[in-house]
Amino acid sequence: MIDLIFPDGSSRPFPDGVTGRDVAASISPSLAKRAILIKLDGQVRDLERPLDKGGRIEILGRDAPEALDVIRHDTAHVLAEAVQELFPGTQVTIGPNVEDGFYYDFARDEPFSLDDLPRIEQRMREIVDRDEAIRREEVQRDAAIADFEGMGEKYKAEIIQGLPAGETITVYHQGAWKDLCRGPHLPSTRFVGKAFKLTKLAGAYWRGDQRNAQLQRIYGTAWASDEELQAYLKRIEEAEKRDHRRIGRQMDLFHLQEEGKGMVFWHPKGWTLWRALEAYMRRQLDADGYSEVKTPQLLDYSLWQRSGHAEKFGHNMFKCETEEGELLAVKPMNCPGHVQIFNMGQKSYRDLPLRMAEFGACHRYEPSGGLHGIMRVRGFTQDDAHIFCRENQIEAETTRFARLLHQVYDDLGVELQSVKLALRPELRAGSDETWDRAEAMLERAAIAAGMQVEMLPGEGAFYGPKLEFHLRDAIGRTWQCGTLQLDFVLPERLDAEYVAEDGSKQRPVMLHRAILGTFERFLGILIENVAGAFPLWLAPVQVVVATITSDADGFAEEAASKLRTAGLRVETDLRNEKINYKIREHSLAKVPVIAVVGRREAEEGKVALRRLGSTDQQIVSLDEAIAALGQEALPPDLKRRAAQ
Repeated sequence: MIDLIFPDGSSRPFPDGVTGRDVAASISPSLAKRAILIKLDGQVRDLERPLDKGGRIEILGRDAPEALDVIRHDTAHVLAEAVQELFPGTQVTIGPNVEDGFYYDFARDEPFSLDDLPRIEQRMREIVDRDEAIRREEVQRDAAIADFEGMGEKYKAEIIQGLPAGETITVYHQGAWKDLCRGPHLPSTRFVGKAFKLTKLAGAYWRGDQRNAQLQRIYGTAWASDEELQAYLKRIEEAEKRDHRRIGRQMDLFHLQEEGKGMVFWHPKGWTLWRALEAYMRRQLDADGYSEVKTPQLLDYSLWQRSGHAEKFGHNMFKCETEEGELLAVKPMNCPGHVQIFNMGQKSYRDLPLRMAEFGACHRYEPSGGLHGIMRVRGFTQDDAHIFCRENQIEAETTRFARLLHQVYDDLGVELQSVKLALRPELRAGSDETWDRAEAMLERAAIAAGMQVEMLPGEGAFYGPKLEFHLRDAIGRTWQCGTLQLDFVLPERLDAEYVAEDGSKQRPVMLHRAILGTFERFLGILIENVAGAFPLWLAPVQVVVATITSDADGFAEEAASKLRTAGLRVETDLRNEKINYKIREHSLAKVPVIAVVGRREAEEGKVALRRLGSTDQQIVSLDEAIAALGQEALPPDLKRRAAQ
């Protein structure tokens, strides 16, 4: 007999080998009808799998948060079965869940086309209607390898060969089809439902290595209900309209090309946007007591070995060798360089906290398939800073950083959704005692700063735990940008020290922190968040002075000159085109203000101001326009300063 403890605290004995379905049925027929999975001591398991031990049990229905991942994974299996039925000879490889959906990689000589997706979807619905039972089977390693090789599934056989000795090998049968899988899975294909859609095709390399065979990846999304699916598709449609790559082309901000994979070519307007954001961030850092520095792009590889970055990031670092035999690496991050500056000259406890900032240009190798516009690149600039402090200053510095981060996010119009405390990863530097201490101190500091944190086991940096600041954008997506990381390890490895009050030599604590994360990614997020319609202070072109007739050209040039003198970014449009055509073109380019001038405006010294997204216009004198727009175009921090 085994004892099962239910969510209400009650306990009941059950015979060995009882299934989750049996347990649900013993409570009520309606619960058994709704049940699709169970959770035993926190682990999600198949409903039909016999229980080999007692523990805390929950019966999960389709609406349980844990069910969605299983629904998506089952949908990936249904996809694989449909593909192999429709395209005999196709091999299956892996099919994991990803954010909002799943994918499956296939080995097939002939490429899939987008026209194949509706046909595959239809077969998937038929498989759901078949209500094929899903059954778990434990198999012997050698037998499983021979079985998959006999089926022509060489990739599955290779996966099994790579599993650790002694690991249980499980195969899931789905009707007559089967796949190597750890599970868990739903009782049958009927429970998958039909709230799914295949979304796109992509290429992929086996095991993510470009030296291996190229596979074909089919992406899809799946949800617990059709209402959730439709809401997601609507969100994706809106996201496509806001795609930063599309808007970047429309607004002539930047481009990317094959000769510089993952590197951004910033055009004048895009670089103007960058500089406006950088100038704003620099003012915030100056006001908050940071000293800005600049460290080299290339450093000897031995420094990265001492710091531990070579072990963790060596495969993502760009390296070069000189004729003298030196091995150099392009910096993937700024922290070791900042420690070198700290180490120059003796530091006293009176010098701490020392806040060191750098808009540091870094480079990391990202596989081509993982690159995404300016949001996932190989060359990027961090709004990076490191705070060298004493242990008793950690809480105060965390509170100070949180205040600065909130101010920046408020000024930039982004919403902070959550703060997460990422804990020790499997591959890490430092002892368990050091990690215990660091995690406890960062949690206390976060609480002292008024944060409510969600724990993320295994997601910390390799040298210490970190706070992650997650944003929510205009269409509900979340992004992790800001971070604060507590590090005892790097100061030890790179011999950073200060003279304490008692004259002893001590190691400083190092707080790694960023607010934007990287300029490239944050600007991509910002472009999509505002759909290119930047607030006036950030807009690359703030005002276009457009003429109705050519006899207003002189006044238009005069107006533009005076607006520029007032600090505004201004262009003129004197083309021999109809004014409605000009307005439409500049509206598509997301120019916030169009100042229209014709013969009458020129004679009276006035302009007709037209705002982006509005058909109304306001006729004011040129001097009034300069005063109003000049004030409106001030960055938020300068407005606050002017109001003091």
